[in-house]
Amino acid sequence: MTAGAEGDGLAAALIQISAHAERISGLDAREAGHYEQIAARLRELAAEAASASTRIDGIGGTLDRQAAIIDALDGLDGQVAALARQLAELADEDEDRDGDDGRGGVRYRSAAAPRWWKLTPAEREAAVDRLRAWVEQVYRPGYGKLAAALPPCWERHPLCLYVLDWLSELWSVLYLAPRREGGTLAAQGEWQTRLLPAAAEQMAHEAVGCQHAAATWQQPRRPAPGPAGPGNGTRSGP
Repeated sequence: MTAGAEGDGLAAALIQISAHAERISGLDAREAGHYEQIAARLRELAAEAASASTRIDGIGGTLDRQAAIIDALDGLDGQVAALARQLAELADEDEDRDGDDGRGGVRYRSAAAPRWWKLTPAEREAAVDRLRAWVEQVYRPGYGKLAAALPPCWERHPLCLYVLDWLSELWSVLYLAPRREGGTLAAQGEWQTRLLPAAAEQMAHEAVGCQHAAATWQQPRRPAPGPAGPGNGTRSGP
């Protein structure tokens, strides 16, 4: 082989090597781009997985709360039925205020609150009659010094009318029920030890120095009867 032929063979080999190098470089660039794409996709998948994990945790918390709600609702139908029975019994007790309930008790139905500021004279007198009956039949006979503090002119004081209205109604609620339970006993104690003294003091204070009370106390009193004399037919003592 001559030197020229050897030179041509070497040049051809170098050309082939250069071509292979270019192809290898192109493959490296392409693979590097593929790697970057794969890496970016893997990062996206990791973010999606983290988000899905967060949503799953939230769903788990929601399921736990729903389970707790379901546990709390367990037996609710029985409670509602029991409450309905109690309401039905209360409705039966309220049907007739003065009627017998079949067990020896008295049914009570609360009266509508009087609108003292707009009653006609006849309506006002009827409302006062109801309070007057309670005062004379229940309040004065049963509550001693507290009842004695009621001003004699209470019928002419709107505040006293308001107080006696709720006082008498609350007394009826507490003492005319056919049955008495622990809550009723506690309410009776509260009524007598806290509400009643405060109401009595409020009504007494309302009439201090009023013109009605002054007129009442200034009325002449009848003289007490003297000792029985011969033939006068009177008796001694009050």
